[in-house]
Amino acid sequence: MTKTVLIVEDEIFVALDLERILLDAGYTVAGIAADTTSALAAAPQCGFAFVDVNLRDGATGPGIAEQIAREHGVKVVFVTANPAQIDKGLDCALGYIRKPFSEAAILAAAAYAADGQKPANDDIVVTERDRA
Repeated sequence: MTKTVLIVEDEIFVALDLERILLDAGYTVAGIAADTTSALAAAPQCGFAFVDVNLRDGATGPGIAEQIAREHGVKVVFVTANPAQIDKGLDCALGYIRKPFSEAAILAAAAYAADGQKPANDDIVVTERDRA
C-alpha cells in the first residue's frame, strides 16, 4: 500500500504536528488541506488521509471522507475532538482518533492504513466493519 498521506485539518499547528510525526516515520505527505476544495484536489495522489470533522468551510470532514474513499479509494482515519459529529463517512473510514492525539496513535493508524497492521493502541477506535 502507498505511504502517501493527506492531512485534512484547518488548525495549522495540529496539521504541522501531524505532518512532522508522519514525515519522521518515513511517510510522504501529499498536502495539508483546510477545506473541501483543497482536500478533493489532493486526494487522487494519496493512499490514506487523516480527516478532521470541522474545517474552514464547516463540518465538511465526513462528506470529504465519504467522497475521497468512494472516488479514489483513499483510506480514511478521522482525527477529531468531536467523534459524535461524524454523521456520515464513518462507514467508509477505518476509524477515528480523538484529539488531543498521541504520536503513538497516529503512527498506529498510519501503519493500519498503509500496511493493514491492526492497531494495538487503544487511542484508535476502529469502525465496526474493520473489527473482524
